[in-house]
Amino acid sequence: MQPEPAAALSLLSAAAVRDRAHRLLALGLGGRLQHFRVDLEKLDDAAGLVIAVTRDAYPALDVPFHSRWRHFVAHGENRWERIERTHAWRDASERARAEFDLAIVSVLLDAGAGPDWSYRDPASGTRVGRSEGLALASLDMFTAGAFSSDPRRLLRADAAALQAMGGEALRRRFQADTGNPLLGVEGRVHLLRRLGAAVAAAPGIFARDGTPRPGGLFDHLAATAGDRSIAAPAVLSAVLRHLGPVWPSRLELDGVPLGDCWRHAALTTDDATSGLMPLHKLSQWLTYSLLEPLQAAGFAVTDIDGLTGLAEYRNGGLFIDTGVLALRDAAATRRTHAVGSALVVEWRALTVALLDRLAALIRQRLELDAEALPLAKILQGGTWAAGRQIARKLRPDGSPPLAVVSDGTVF
Repeated sequence: MQPEPAAALSLLSAAAVRDRAHRLLALGLGGRLQHFRVDLEKLDDAAGLVIAVTRDAYPALDVPFHSRWRHFVAHGENRWERIERTHAWRDASERARAEFDLAIVSVLLDAGAGPDWSYRDPASGTRVGRSEGLALASLDMFTAGAFSSDPRRLLRADAAALQAMGGEALRRRFQADTGNPLLGVEGRVHLLRRLGAAVAAAPGIFARDGTPRPGGLFDHLAATAGDRSIAAPAVLSAVLRHLGPVWPSRLELDGVPLGDCWRHAALTTDDATSGLMPLHKLSQWLTYSLLEPLQAAGFAVTDIDGLTGLAEYRNGGLFIDTGVLALRDAAATRRTHAVGSALVVEWRALTVALLDRLAALIRQRLELDAEALPLAKILQGGTWAAGRQIARKLRPDGSPPLAVVSDGTVF
């Protein structure tokens, strides 16, 4: 048996997520899972829907990466690009630090808003809900300097301002009240404060350019990138290692916080990680969102498919709504489930593994390889949008097929 610290760190990787997700899929294909049946014959239907949605949005299949940056485009205008182009940056690194600051803070605020919340976009006067609304709200906060403690430098986030963030300030900025309820406000505030504390506690990582800030992670990655090249899984490893203290203390192994990692009894191993299923959804979503700033700063990002699909309710809902996954207990759709329940862990893990299967099928049907159509583009094209479309078709409010209790830190 490997030492426990090594065992714990082995779970902080995309490879661990993929390996264990496929183990659960294998059990599902053998009919040995407690909550779901798996019907791969229905995967063709899911692939057809994703391809149709992708072609509708991107007729030439010029699909960008799935990342937070897509949500900053509203009414045909790229809001961040407009701001970024008019700002006088000292150099590409200063811009990249700001983009890391924005992406990290915005992703931490991106857990499910709930069906009843929306953001009135000041620029257009329209109301925008869910992830897109959260993105615009966080972008407006960022450009207003709400995450900066220096009024002379608005376009940044820093440790001092993040640690001082309060629930009332976040509610006001996100226009949340009893008539416009936002799920998990305190959970989001807690994450921002913990982010500030984690950044302040590691100046060697986050303060190489001076002020401790999330964007300091760019300087750390740049310093480790030989020949100006970095693999996407290495970016995720840095996110998990250095931002790990941000996540609520759910499971720890020998003092190592495991983040978005949960128990599932069917996952047995011969070491201290037995029964543990890592998913790292928000950390991988964040990693996808850091790849473009790295590329814009002149770094080559390799092994993008080393990351996994995202274990979230749009991707997972796609598989339930197309019949690839079937609940053994149909009444489960009428109950609300804890995020750490075996049913939800099983659903999320199967989603990750099935996204790999689906990606291979989509590439085969489009006659493209993984270099031309990496998973990051299939998610964007893609599975997330298809999951939302079929949810709206099947349920008037567009809700996912399963209701999950959100604390603002997972979904």
